[in-house]
Amino acid sequence: MKVLVTGFEPFGADSINASWEAVRRLPTRTAGIDIVVERVPVVFGDAARIVEGFIEREQPDAVLCTGVAAGRAQVTPEYVAINHRHARIADNEGLQPCDEFVVAGAPDAYFAAAPVYAMAKACCEQGIPAAVSYSAGTYCCNDLFYSVRHFTQRHYPGMLVDFIHVPQCPEQVAITGEVKPSMEPAMAARALEIMIETLFKDGS
Repeated sequence: MKVLVTGFEPFGADSINASWEAVRRLPTRTAGIDIVVERVPVVFGDAARIVEGFIEREQPDAVLCTGVAAGRAQVTPEYVAINHRHARIADNEGLQPCDEFVVAGAPDAYFAAAPVYAMAKACCEQGIPAAVSYSAGTYCCNDLFYSVRHFTQRHYPGMLVDFIHVPQCPEQVAITGEVKPSMEPAMAARALEIMIETLFKDGS
């Protein structure tokens, strides 16, 4: 089995992105599953096209894309991706879509093609805070999640796909002086590893 895992580059005022900090710490193999990691840009549309290229190249059995969710205290596998773009801030190419479709004429939403409840439960059982989320937002995270689900639904309908949000790194929160949750990248990486292992467990 092979899993493609992606993390985002930094964006906005941040010099790091917690998703990539977690993803780059993953092992290359766990529980007999090969793990391929890639970093993608925080750019509407471009991130999806790049990931689609990775899928064509790697032919993985599963794809897990990740992003950072400021304010969340848990690692959160997403349940649904919506066909909607609405950016509070511009992406890294200066694009700031307002009330647009991700893919015109496509379904309103796609559900995760992964055992998200089992994934979250497995993390909690090993002492890592995790919970299923029902909103991936309307920024580049949801844009990538929806686009990859749309692509795989058409071309690789049996492929497991999900998007996972991780909390900010401690240093991201510390520099702001705000009272917000954070998680060490090593713990977030371990959560991702557990979720990868759970993808292929019988009964998940």
